[in-house]
Amino acid sequence: MKLREIAEKLNLVNLTPELDSRGELDVTRAHASDLLSDVLANAPRDGLLVTIQVHMNVIAVSLHAEQAGVIFASGRLPDETVRKKAVEENIPLFSCALSTFDVAGRLYGLGLRGADGRRGNS
Repeated sequence: MKLREIAEKLNLVNLTPELDSRGELDVTRAHASDLLSDVLANAPRDGLLVTIQVHMNVIAVSLHAEQAGVIFASGRLPDETVRKKAVEENIPLFSCALSTFDVAGRLYGLGLRGADGRRGNS
């Protein structure tokens, strides 16, 4: 499913409209975690990260883990420095009022799946 479609269906707030062209990315996997070492070890490449962490390390980890984008759950919002770094690194950011649990459930309902146990599979 296209990243743009996911954002529309989940009613996500696009925090990085400068990256609208990334909306055409195909996304089939996601990972929900607030433990960034877990993201590095287990998030599927080209997936969506769902987290409540809003600090700069989320951008660095998302870049290293090759994530297609980040959804900040529970209405969390990063500061402008974090948002600008995401734009610079070409990582779309979204915010959603739903809890991490509910975002993950809705992503699953749209057909996205987690990692299949082997890092990098998408």
